[in-house]
Amino acid sequence: MPAPSLSSKVNHFIFSKTFCQALLISGLVLYVIVISFTPSQNLDLILKRTPPASRQIVQPEPTNLNHIAFGLLGSIKMWPHRRAYLEAWWRPNKTRGYVYLDRAPPPELLPWPANAPPYRIVDDLSKLFQDTKPLYELMPRMVHGILELFREEHDNVRWVVMGDDDSIFFVDNIVDVLAEYDHTKYFYLGWHSESVISNFCCLIRYAKLSSADLITMACIADVGVNLTPHKGIHQVDLRGDFSGFLAAHPKVPLMTFHHFDAMDPIFPGKDRFESTRHLMKAADADQSRLLQQSICYHRKNHWSFTVSWGYSAYIYENILPRSYLQTPIETFTPWANGPERPFYMFDTRPRSDNPCEAPHIFFFDSVQRSDVGDKFVTRYIRARPRGFGVCSAGGNHSAESVTEIEVHSPTNKRLQMDRCECCNVVRVDKSKAMINYRECEIDEIIA
Repeated sequence: MPAPSLSSKVNHFIFSKTFCQALLISGLVLYVIVISFTPSQNLDLILKRTPPASRQIVQPEPTNLNHIAFGLLGSIKMWPHRRAYLEAWWRPNKTRGYVYLDRAPPPELLPWPANAPPYRIVDDLSKLFQDTKPLYELMPRMVHGILELFREEHDNVRWVVMGDDDSIFFVDNIVDVLAEYDHTKYFYLGWHSESVISNFCCLIRYAKLSSADLITMACIADVGVNLTPHKGIHQVDLRGDFSGFLAAHPKVPLMTFHHFDAMDPIFPGKDRFESTRHLMKAADADQSRLLQQSICYHRKNHWSFTVSWGYSAYIYENILPRSYLQTPIETFTPWANGPERPFYMFDTRPRSDNPCEAPHIFFFDSVQRSDVGDKFVTRYIRARPRGFGVCSAGGNHSAESVTEIEVHSPTNKRLQMDRCECCNVVRVDKSKAMINYRECEIDEIIA
């Protein structure tokens, strides 16, 4: 049954003088926001509020998925194209929240799919902006969506997560990260855009700001709360081949991706939606290790191995420093070119046709539990021939014949990210390499 419009229920919010006033009017209860937005001027963010001390609960239960509500901004025009992104991570009857549409779904989109978030119609904000027209109408709509979501989903909610219909959330990691924070205090978590140019650039007071995250940050700053950065929240203000970044993800839990429509499919031979579902196969097995990079060496062949768990594995025909291997290969391009470098908010290294620097690339194929021991076995299959000669500095040991890398990792969730996992190359034959993960020894130097 189509959901009713909610605009009639919130006049006291819509006509508030500023977003922060509306935020306070909503009631002295706790909530938090994770935001991933469009267009390129945005970043992914999280906000949180607290009740007064008299209402705080002593020794509350740990934060779990039921304490988190998701608000997802969408449109009828894009829904048929983007629904697959939401369905890939949404967990019916477990995740809480709604997708907010610009108008009611037409008959051809009904009945509404059971494996997608239920929908609501966004409030009409036209009266709010009679005097001050926003720079981009979509941005205040996203920020106001925080209130619209909290109207319906506030019972026992500690955190509110806001996103777009092309955002992908890794909910287990979100729960684990938010559980580390005291939900009775103010927090606003996020991370900057990947592109430098995107970072150059209440509702009424800040309507002229260029993006929803900037409006939200400005409004939240007015009540004395600053941004707490988290590197696992990705705006993905990049274009093209994202594999170089994903192969060298920061050593933090992966929480969100945004702008999936702006990049190439992340797996060869699959479209964007198939790639999303394929990545979720690894995520469903172990989100704590997803994209976490491990590096190990095969001294006999003079090879370096890097594994981005659940995504890709590389073989280099040379022993290379970890600091070099941890730097993303610039397979991508900026969201919008600036006048000169640097284009990115992180270090990169260029693609290379030097056989001692260019990797053999393998992509995630499958994951299963091992029949022996508590292990996940992930398989990574060669994407294509590398096409260069052999590295003479590495002893002329070609890795071209290797077509598969098999990685054995523990099934237990990795709770601490202060250090990467170590690994051993336990076998290399003509066509296959096998790697075992393990915790690093105390004072172990990996070089």
